[in-house]
Amino acid sequence: MDTENPAPSFPELVGIADCLLEESGEDDDALVRRLETLPGPVRGELLVSDLLNAWQVFYYFFRIVPDELVRERLELEPASSLVSGVEIDEIELLTRVFRVNNNQPEIIVTDGKEPLKTFSGTSAVADSQSYIESTL
Repeated sequence: MDTENPAPSFPELVGIADCLLEESGEDDDALVRRLETLPGPVRGELLVSDLLNAWQVFYYFFRIVPDELVRERLELEPASSLVSGVEIDEIELLTRVFRVNNNQPEIIVTDGKEPLKTFSGTSAVADSQSYIESTL
């Protein structure tokens, strides 16, 4: 744990999240800008908490707007679900799952049972799409 910037207590995290969401309103880009100003431990805790939803975290990491069904699916899931992963879409017989692992975004391509390939970083969505297209 970072001793200079320890993770905040849950009540402190709630206050920070309330402030972020109030100040950014419905503006996803404003929320991203505000999240970027937070110390790493605070941001890391928020990105896998029940205080944000999976869509907000997806947009924070990837800065892309997926199709409406994917966005709605992510909006309905708390960011805490990203620790184990949230299914974002199915292409042919392959499924893509978004998760956050050690404060890094990952897109996992599975056959519904076993992970086939894991992509990480800001290009994970595009890389996973290319992988799926090349295997079909």
